[in-house]
Amino acid sequence: MQHRLIVVTDRHGCPRPLVDQVALALRGGPFALVLRDKDLPWEERHRLAAEVGIMVAEAGGVLIVADPEGPVAAAHLSARRAVPDPRPVLVGRSVHAGEPIDPGLDYCTYSPVWATDSKPGYGPAVGPAALADVCAASPVPVYALGGVTGPDRALAAREAGAAGVAVMGAVMRAEEPEHEIRALRGALV
Repeated sequence: MQHRLIVVTDRHGCPRPLVDQVALALRGGPFALVLRDKDLPWEERHRLAAEVGIMVAEAGGVLIVADPEGPVAAAHLSARRAVPDPRPVLVGRSVHAGEPIDPGLDYCTYSPVWATDSKPGYGPAVGPAALADVCAASPVPVYALGGVTGPDRALAAREAGAAGVAVMGAVMRAEEPEHEIRALRGALV
């Protein structure tokens, strides 16, 4: 994947409607967007993907749909989800500390690197040193996830060998998501 920054959606944490939050974030530059919000019925998520996908593509980003229930160009899968058939062009997976990384993926997110408020309960944070070991041994590009709260941690993840970072709360909860995107992208160069 060409992007070093992945933004994961969470419409419940946004200070405004999700579409508006994403539009403001895209002013900060392109990124890969994982449309998560898996509590929505598939038809509604599919409609939202079409709406947000246009904005993301026009900005130079890529839309990735989490655990799709129909054909998509790019999919991000939960730990135990099978790769869809037909296989999307781009397939990533969430990998948590201690789980193996499938060499058939195009990328994975690895978490939790730091303690996170967005998804507590996935075990203790592994830290940048363990992330470096995972990145060195991984058969696919690894994106650090969990507690990436700003550019300092994005830089630490890159220095540990991560291809980039995935963030949720830092952008989804931001009053000024454009500034968060600019700061994160600046650290990931």
